[in-house]
Amino acid sequence: MARNDPHAIPPELLLKAYRAGIFPMADSRDDPEVFWVEPRMRAILPLDGFHLSKSLARTLRRGKFTVTCNAAFEAVIDACAAPRPGAEESWISARIRESYIGLHEHGHAHSIECWSEGRLVGGLYGVGFARVFCGESMFSRQTDASKVALAWLVAALRRVGVELLDCQFSTTHLTSLGAVEIPQSQYLQLLSQAQRPYSPAEAAAGRALAEAVGDGLGAGAAEAASLALPLGFASLRAEASGSSSPGNVIAQSLIHTS
Repeated sequence: MARNDPHAIPPELLLKAYRAGIFPMADSRDDPEVFWVEPRMRAILPLDGFHLSKSLARTLRRGKFTVTCNAAFEAVIDACAAPRPGAEESWISARIRESYIGLHEHGHAHSIECWSEGRLVGGLYGVGFARVFCGESMFSRQTDASKVALAWLVAALRRVGVELLDCQFSTTHLTSLGAVEIPQSQYLQLLSQAQRPYSPAEAAAGRALAEAVGDGLGAGAAEAASLALPLGFASLRAEASGSSSPGNVIAQSLIHTS
């Protein structure tokens, strides 16, 4: 198990770093060392600013992919680390991989998967705590698969009141979906605000939602802020249970940002 790997970054240390606005990377897939990164400019995706194009909305409504949450975390991180055209090397080293699997086992790292005919064709993973989700990496083996995963992520996080979606570094792909760059100092302010304690009313609402959707989240799910993504995902799934296309629920929830 990853949590017994002596080379893995301890989950408590990894989570503490994210709470302080820094994260680890490696120089290559085979690099045994990691370095800690605090970008001068930070990419975030405002949760009310997701760009839902007409073509992506159609893909969601048609239900081209089956979408799951935390069904194949290790497969997602391995796909993200795999060589790609124009990017043969990866910052996701074996040590990074084992560290995030350990964090996943502790309930603070999550994945969203897109499937086609039983085959994993796209997805993403990241770290969740308080009202924050830090996206780490995504991959796509079919057109729009990673975009669909991101649409489900945004809709699920919005459902449970997450306030900050961190994308770390800006890319053309993320910018096209609504990501913006801000100074690290501004990011740290947003990060601090998103880690404020939950009010009694917010905690009660979380408990009510957890009881309503169930979905195997376990006792105390509402009190575990790290479970915001799976709780929001389960809520969306429950709402879409009577629909022929669960993706239509996602499209409708995001339509005003198109």
